Amino acid sequence: MEHDIFLSISQTPDENGYIPTEKEMFQNYFQQVELADKLGFGVAWIAQAHLSTEAQQSNSRPVVPHWKGEVGLCTDFPQLALETFRRTNEIDVGSAVVSILASGGPISQAERIANTLQFLELNEPNSARKLHVGFSAGRFEFMARPYGIEARNAVEASAWPALRGQIFMEAGEIFLRLLNGEKFDSNSTYETILTRSNFRSDEDWKTVQEAAVELEGLDELPDQIPIHKRYNFEELKIVPQKFPRHRLELVAGTHDPRAQEFLNKFAPVKVFNLSITSPEVIESTHERMNNLFEENGNSWHRRDMPRTSFVFLNAEEGLTPEQQTEAAKEEAERALSAYWNALEGTIDPNKVSKAANNALIGNPQDIAMQIVERFHPQDRIMAWFDFFNHNSQRVCRNMTAYMQEVAPLVEKLLEEKNES
Repeated sequence: MEHDIFLSISQTPDENGYIPTEKEMFQNYFQQVELADKLGFGVAWIAQAHLSTEAQQSNSRPVVPHWKGEVGLCTDFPQLALETFRRTNEIDVGSAVVSILASGGPISQAERIANTLQFLELNEPNSARKLHVGFSAGRFEFMARPYGIEARNAVEASAWPALRGQIFMEAGEIFLRLLNGEKFDSNSTYETILTRSNFRSDEDWKTVQEAAVELEGLDELPDQIPIHKRYNFEELKIVPQKFPRHRLELVAGTHDPRAQEFLNKFAPVKVFNLSITSPEVIESTHERMNNLFEENGNSWHRRDMPRTSFVFLNAEEGLTPEQQTEAAKEEAERALSAYWNALEGTIDPNKVSKAANNALIGNPQDIAMQIVERFHPQDRIMAWFDFFNHNSQRVCRNMTAYMQEVAPLVEKLLEEKNES
C-alpha cells in the first residue's frame, strides 16, 4: 500500500478562533512538506484555490456563505510546486486540483504546466520525480466567473449544471492537446450539443427545450440544442515544446464516466478521488478505467486513483492507547463539525455523513486496522493531517507516527491476512 499526503494550506479559524497569517500558513506548509519528504510519503498533493473566498460572500451568488477565512492560499500551483521541489529531495508534487476554467483558462494553464516541467528538468536533470497535475472544472464556480464561465443566455442558464460539465470537456481537450504539443484551432475542438442524455430528468430537459424555443423562435421542442463554443481561436500552440512530458502525470478531478472516457482520447488521464466518494463509485470507476486503459494500450492500477482520507491520529505521549483513541475521536468531532458548519448548504448531507465514516480516527493501531478493513492492499492513500489544524508541531508528530507506526503495522497486518 502506498501513502501520499494532502496539504490544504487552508486559512481558517481553528477551534479557538485563531487564524494564522499568510506567512505563518506557508511556513507551516514548508515545515510539513519537508518532513513528508524525509518520512517517505510518495506525493505531496497541494490544494489549489483561486480568488478570495471571503470577498465572494458579498457577491450576488455567493457560495460557502458561512466560511471564515480563505479556503486555500495556493493560488499559483506551478510556482509553489517548483519551490517545493527545490526544498525537497524525493517526494513528487501534485495539484489537488487546478481549475482549468479559471486563471485564464486551459490555454494559459497548459503553458504554465509546460514551463513548470521545463524548469523542473533544468533544476533536476537526472531526477525521476514527477509533477502530478490534478485538474477539473473547479468546485466553486465563483473562481471561474471572472473569466467568462457563466451563462450567456436563457438556454445556458436553464441548462447550467449540465452545461458546466460540457465546458470542462471542451477545455479539457484544449488543455491536453496543447500539452501534447499539437498545433490546432478551435474548429477542431469539442462541440457541445445538449440532448436528453445530459439531464437527470425529463422535466429538467423540457425546461431547457422551452428556453430554446423562446430564444430561437422555434415552432417545436428541439431534440438537440447546439451551444456556441467557449474558446474560439485561430491556429496556435504553446511554448515551450520540448519540455519533459515523461515527468507529467495527468489526473482528472471528475467522476463523470463520459468525461473520463473523453479525456483519455488525448492522453492517459487518471482519476482524482475525494474522501466522500462511495465505495460503489470507487469500484465501478476502477473497472471502467481498467477497460478504458486496456483499449488504449495502457495499464490501469489501483494506485492511479489516489484516495483522499481525513486522518485524526493521536499518538501523544503520556496517554494510554484507550485515551489516545478517545482524544482522537474528540478532535475529529470538533474539526468535522466546524467543516460542516462552514459548508452549510453546499454539500449533500448524505455525502457529508459518509465522509465521517471514511475518516481514519484513533491511535496508531486503530488507524492501521481501519486502513486494512477499508482499503484494498494496492490502494494509494492520500492522508490529510492539517484539516482545521494550525498546530504545525502536532501535525508533524501525527505525520511521523503515521509513517513510522501506522504504515509498518498496515504491512504487517496485510501479510498476516494473506497467510491466514
